[in-house]
Amino acid sequence: MKVKKFRKPHRIKRKKSILKNRFFWLAVLILTVVVLLSYFLFFHSFFKIDKIEIFGNEKLKTEQIESLIEKDKNIFLFNIDKNKKKILENFPEITEILLEKDFPRSIKIQVEERKPVAVFCQNEECFFIDKAGIIYEKTDRTKTLRIENLTLGKELKLGDRAVEKEQLSQILKIETKLKQDLEIQIELAEIVSDRRLNIKTSEGWEIYFNLQEDIDWQLTELALILKEKISPEKRGEIKYIDLRFEKVFIQYNR
Repeated sequence: MKVKKFRKPHRIKRKKSILKNRFFWLAVLILTVVVLLSYFLFFHSFFKIDKIEIFGNEKLKTEQIESLIEKDKNIFLFNIDKNKKKILENFPEITEILLEKDFPRSIKIQVEERKPVAVFCQNEECFFIDKAGIIYEKTDRTKTLRIENLTLGKELKLGDRAVEKEQLSQILKIETKLKQDLEIQIELAEIVSDRRLNIKTSEGWEIYFNLQEDIDWQLTELALILKEKISPEKRGEIKYIDLRFEKVFIQYNR
C-alpha cells in the first residue's frame, strides 16, 4: 500500500516596498547632494570668472591679451591649455606664458615677451629675431645685425624659426668678438650652408667661417692675422679672409 506524501503549502513572501529600503533613500540622498554640488560648482555665479590679471607684458597691451580670454565662464570649466594655445598663436611676440586659476573667480597670466638680438631679412622684408631664432615682428631697422639664411626653401611667417639656435649663437659670438676685440662692425651675416657662414664687414670685405668647426679657434686665427700681418690701413685692400680650412686664405682686391 502506497503512502501519499503531502507537500507543505508554499508561502509567498511579500516584497518590501522600495520606499522602505534605507539603501534606496541613501542613494537618493547622495544623488541629490551630487546634483546640488555640481550645480553650485559649475553653474553658480560665485565661480564665474570676473577678474583677469596679466603680468610681464611690456610692448603688448593688457587689453590685447585679455580680449582672447574666455571671460564670464565658470572657473572650473576654464580650459588652460586651450586659452594658452590661442594666445601664443595670436601673439608670436610671446615666448613663454603661464596661466593659473586663482579661485574662486580670477585668472592670472604671466607672459614673457621675445627680445630682439638681430634682424632677419628675406625677400626684401625684415623681421626682429629672438635668441631662439624665431621671427616675431616686422621692422625696417637695418642698423642692427642683419642675418640672411640661404638654406631656407620656403617663405617664413611670424612665429617661424629662421635660424637654428646654435647657428644664431655662433653668429652672435662672432659679432661680439669682432666688435670688442678687433673693432670691426658686421653689416651682414649670411648663412650659405650648414657649414659656411659669410660675414660682410662695414669696411666692405668679407670673412668666411666654418660653422661646424671651432669658432673660437677661427676667431683667434683672424685676430692674429689682422694684428700681425695686415695693418688697419691695408684692410681696405682685402676682398675676403677664408678661415674654413687649416690654412687661412687671404684674397686682395686687384
